[in-house]
Amino acid sequence: MSTPNSAANQTGRPVEGQVQHKNPNAILNLVVNIVFPAVILNKFSSPDKLGPVVAMLIALSLPVIYGAWEFFTTRHHNFISILGFVSILLTGGLGLLQVDGVWFAAKEASIPGIIALVTLGSMKTSKPLVKLILYNDRVINIPRVEAALDAKGTRDGFSKLMFKTTLVLAISFVISAILNFVLAIWILKSPAGTPEFNAELGRMTALSYPVIVLPSMIVMMVAVWMLIRGLKTLTGLQIEQILSEQSQGKR
Repeated sequence: MSTPNSAANQTGRPVEGQVQHKNPNAILNLVVNIVFPAVILNKFSSPDKLGPVVAMLIALSLPVIYGAWEFFTTRHHNFISILGFVSILLTGGLGLLQVDGVWFAAKEASIPGIIALVTLGSMKTSKPLVKLILYNDRVINIPRVEAALDAKGTRDGFSKLMFKTTLVLAISFVISAILNFVLAIWILKSPAGTPEFNAELGRMTALSYPVIVLPSMIVMMVAVWMLIRGLKTLTGLQIEQILSEQSQGKR
């Protein structure tokens, strides 16, 4: 998910002289957060190898270390990334406590559920979450769009567009919450703290991308399409004028 560039001021325009954040490496994120934990939990949880507790700790260590490294090196953090970090820690804590699988299911559903609620609630604040995720200078050429909105006097229409986009964005997180819960209930059958449970947790982690991430991304792409189409109507700009150079892959 996109996050706001810290080189933007409160109006969303880049501040001259500040360096924009680079996009995270998608392949590296996939390996660190999904592939590595899934392999460790599936292949090294047996008593003759690492054992279930050590395997779980190691499986969760790389995502935690990577998340901490990314934060301290880029200073790039946001509400969603913090929740993701907390989710990893909760997974380790629940595993060590050896609680039933239903608690893991509840945890898996709670994170995107919280994001959905915050997304809707943030519309009443000065910094709605939809602007942090979609309407930011890594996706949209904000100075050009803002100038066109003012020139055409379509600020009211823009507010309505952001509200509709927020609803679709929240729906994507609700879908993620439901799929997370169903997937966890379906897969996590063994007692926590056993090699079998770790293998199931690894399987759930591996399936999270095709089962959860892809459907949620499709809905989020619908939100992006709605936003860009609405901006095109409200501003009179062409799509290539609305999108930022970074989102178009330009230097």
